[in-house]
Amino acid sequence: MTTKTTMTAADYPLATRCPERIQTPTGKPLTDITLENVLAGKVGPQDVRISRETLEYQAQIAEQMQRHAIARNLRRAGELIAIPDSRILEIYNALRPYRSSTEELLAIADELENQYQATITAAFIRESAEVYRQRDKLRKKEA
Repeated sequence: MTTKTTMTAADYPLATRCPERIQTPTGKPLTDITLENVLAGKVGPQDVRISRETLEYQAQIAEQMQRHAIARNLRRAGELIAIPDSRILEIYNALRPYRSSTEELLAIADELENQYQATITAAFIRESAEVYRQRDKLRKKEA
């Protein structure tokens, strides 16, 4: 696949303007995602998920439109694609107030950064640990 360094607002919507640039996480081109291919068993559930690359394209477009918060969220979503769903749910539960200690949250951040290269999400977890500390929302140590 030929990749373009930066997408622009003129490329939006991607599926209409540049479908040849869109691939699924399994490497199938967007044009292969058809009802006929689904019915024939050539397209499965993993084939209809969005790829990290497509989310990055969307983030680039959002930035060009001065939608920086949306761009950050799209990039964070792109990072989460590599993390198993079950682990994401565990992390979600760990982020609930009073569920984790500072050390546990920092360990999750390190895992995200080192194992999944999820640097944006790791920074979010570290920031959450600090905010929870300031607001006394961390799990109390058992005596």
